[in-house]
Amino acid sequence: MLKKDRYVFPAIFDYADDGISVEFPDLPGAITCGDTDSEALRMAKECLALHLYGMERDNDDIPEPTPAKKLRNIANNPNQVAVLIEVWMPPFRDEMANRAVKKTLTIPKWLDDIAAENNVNYSHVLQDALKTHLGVSDRKNIK
Repeated sequence: MLKKDRYVFPAIFDYADDGISVEFPDLPGAITCGDTDSEALRMAKECLALHLYGMERDNDDIPEPTPAKKLRNIANNPNQVAVLIEVWMPPFRDEMANRAVKKTLTIPKWLDDIAAENNVNYSHVLQDALKTHLGVSDRKNIK
């Protein structure tokens, strides 16, 4: 599957008294909401990027978006508006690759006691040790 750097998909903004729901007709399950237009747009971009990232990671086929000229046929009622949402994936992919993940580890109590006395940051020590062990300094050096 070819990953694109830029995707543009139509979203339906559905205005109700309790907020704005957003769905992507071409991407079942990609649904979000917001209280204001600005928040709904921000959440729509985040939802689209996360949904497409998941599809890329799962090697799912990403459908072609509905063409803009057909958008007028998407919104079914006066409370709905079709909006084109664009995401630029490279920074999002980097953000996801660099996000923190929780790992559970086990060490002897005596070692934990000494580390606590010395205010050791386990995350930093483990990251440094893994980089040394694997011979890498940052993500960009990984082939």
